[in-house]
Amino acid sequence: MKRAVLIVGVAALATTPAAAQWLGMPVWNSPKGGTGITINGDWGRPDSTSGKGNAFGGRASLGLGTLTLTAGVETYKPENATSSITSIGGNAAMRVIGGSLIPVSINLQVGAARSDSSSPTRPATTSVTGAAGLAISLPTPGVSIEPYVSPGFRYRRASGTGNTNFGYTIGANVSFGMSSSASGRTWRSRCRSACDAGSQARLKPLPLGRAVPGAPLSFPGVM
Repeated sequence: MKRAVLIVGVAALATTPAAAQWLGMPVWNSPKGGTGITINGDWGRPDSTSGKGNAFGGRASLGLGTLTLTAGVETYKPENATSSITSIGGNAAMRVIGGSLIPVSINLQVGAARSDSSSPTRPATTSVTGAAGLAISLPTPGVSIEPYVSPGFRYRRASGTGNTNFGYTIGANVSFGMSSSASGRTWRSRCRSACDAGSQARLKPLPLGRAVPGAPLSFPGVM
């Protein structure tokens, strides 16, 4: 079966921007995973302690059953900043528990990104993340709802100095769609919302962001 998914992600981000993989965004995760090509359009809104502003970007994921590979680019412009910061990176996630017949999914995810900046107050950074994700698929007919929590570490290196923080992401993935037996394709639309929190000293959660549904998009998928 061929499948493609279009995702629009909206996030409220509660950690310092440099602690996340892509600046201005949460550490996205989908413990259940999937098969096929997924196109993600993201928007992030950090809180006041993280520089406010807006982050926009896009990611593409290839699901190969238990393995999901993702690459993406995000642009973050803090409030009152004169220039934006671009982050390029990717991650790999492996589902270790779960599947179509099991409502609970657990995965392990690692990722890295490089953020370039000419600003002396926000130097170029290299970020590495590692996380475990736990999700429960709710029994809702016609709609797939996957709330999840994903704790892990966030390593950042800037100006020759590195530090490691603990953080977590709380979010939900919601998808719906239809299939065509004649063409053998499935069209799905998904929206996701997440908040991300973490610091060296204490956790600082924010309310969940609002999710905006995407529109169906057809792509040749992967079996």
